[in-house]
Amino acid sequence: MATISLREEAVELLQELIRLDTVNPPGNETQAAELLRDYLTESGVMCDLYAKVPERANLVARIPGRGGPRLALLSHTDTVLADPVEWQLDPWSGELRDGEVWGRGALDMKGQVAASAVAVASLAREGFEPAGDLIFVAAADEEVGVEFGLSWLCKQHPEAVRAEYSLNEGAGDRIELGGRAFYLLSVAEKMSSPFHLRVRGRSGHASMPGIADNALVKAAALIERLGEFSPEPRLEPEVAALFEAVTGAPPDDAEQVLEVARAVDPLAAELVEPLVGMTVSPTMITASQKRNVIPALCDVTVDCRLLPGQTQDEAEEVLRGLLGEGDYELEWMEGIGGTRSPMEGSLWEAIGSWVAETEPEAGVAPICLAGFTDSHWLRDAFGTIAYGFFPMRYMDAQVATRLVHSADERVRVDDLELGVEFLRYAARAMGGG
Repeated sequence: MATISLREEAVELLQELIRLDTVNPPGNETQAAELLRDYLTESGVMCDLYAKVPERANLVARIPGRGGPRLALLSHTDTVLADPVEWQLDPWSGELRDGEVWGRGALDMKGQVAASAVAVASLAREGFEPAGDLIFVAAADEEVGVEFGLSWLCKQHPEAVRAEYSLNEGAGDRIELGGRAFYLLSVAEKMSSPFHLRVRGRSGHASMPGIADNALVKAAALIERLGEFSPEPRLEPEVAALFEAVTGAPPDDAEQVLEVARAVDPLAAELVEPLVGMTVSPTMITASQKRNVIPALCDVTVDCRLLPGQTQDEAEEVLRGLLGEGDYELEWMEGIGGTRSPMEGSLWEAIGSWVAETEPEAGVAPICLAGFTDSHWLRDAFGTIAYGFFPMRYMDAQVATRLVHSADERVRVDDLELGVEFLRYAARAMGGG
């Protein structure tokens, strides 16, 4: 391999990854897994591909350790779709322009894939000997999650991905709160618990509405109640720890959380608001298939997110109290995530040490994700202490949030280089030789 900087190495690998169309569905992640395998084996890294079907392979690479705690660098190679009409540049160009690499997946999350691979490859070239295995997982199927990716690996090949610690996407953004810089560190995730409401009525000809019982109209009243829902606030450990980091102490009670957050900064309130209780967002509705037929059935799909540890039974009691009696059925579609990791231990300390050395005036602010990542599969399967942290200092966090899953997605090369530096630091801090 020609002598180039790790910065250039990461940029080139990211560009190659972006030029592979791994939009899920259908995914076709094998092409990315094979690219990463070929790149890593050149540096002497052990690599295996695991695939439920040939075109959707997962890559697991490893630097063997000395029997100590294992650290897994998690990532996924699939992306959401992209409409080239909405973009300034071809979404699969991987073009480098003004210090930024453009393309679908640059932020979510081929940038972190490339940085993780470069970190592992460079450590292997240096003869790095970790205390426990350093594992790099480039999984398929995170964006849809239909048992081709990490969930499948945990069930079918558990020893390939078993680890005591892991680092994944989810946070790392540098933000300013109360006049001080903080790097967000995700330590927990809400549970995705969408549900269906099936509202029943009686059909009839639309020209004679009085003879029917319109399920769509009845559903409208229920949707309004869901839209007006405000949960009874709860002060969860992650939110309390966030306030402790920012203000020195958590609020006295849960009722004060949003008020205190607004006093600190509007961004703090934006971060905290979905974390004080369950959220419900009606998103889809189907009723009559003909303009002149009053529907007897109306199906409403509701995105619902529960706090870590909150059960669907508990949530359903709240929802039925909100909706009241009526001709409807409530059915949960799934319950995925809702896990948390302790805010202590060697990986926690390693992240704090890196921030202190890199930007001494900055702090670390724990956060619970309103959404979820693949981290919960490792927490559920192995009790892994899993954090979301990939530092981003140079691109404004709010700009990056708007670009994820949107047009003109791009990543700053400075942040890509920062990510490589952090991952190398974390691997060494966890007991490298």
